[in-house]
Amino acid sequence: MYFDALSFLEDEREAWRPFEALTDVPDDRFETPVAAAHGWSARELVSHLAAYQSHALDVARELAVGERSAAYEAMEAAWAARGDAVNDELAAAWAAFPVAEVRRRARELPGELRGYLTVVPESRWVKHPVYGRHFEEELLDHYADHEADLRAILGALG
Repeated sequence: MYFDALSFLEDEREAWRPFEALTDVPDDRFETPVAAAHGWSARELVSHLAAYQSHALDVARELAVGERSAAYEAMEAAWAARGDAVNDELAAAWAAFPVAEVRRRARELPGELRGYLTVVPESRWVKHPVYGRHFEEELLDHYADHEADLRAILGALG
């Protein structure tokens, strides 16, 4: 658990930095599945992580103006009702975006999210027992969960 926003934001920035390389994977290899990454391509991995950053941004926007987040509650309900099918739904939504849009979102979302988090009172997120854990899980822990996938995808580029 974090006790101040700056520490969290610095750690999040450093944890995300290696994943930025996914947006620079050449077009001819961006959608190539990599067996060692559970069959995911660079596009699929960056889309997956950016989709959760987008969700975290929705939560941050709501916490910037209020004490609760309907986006958080909706995602929790979706996971309770449909489980991992939520990932499939997000993947399908992101698969519909053109490659340029996936790259743009993956490049812009992290900074926009960090910007919003700087204006959310710490008591509503980093020091909050539910939302603090949520941001750690959706960002830092999620990145850590996919570090091996990142290494496999970047390693497959040669």
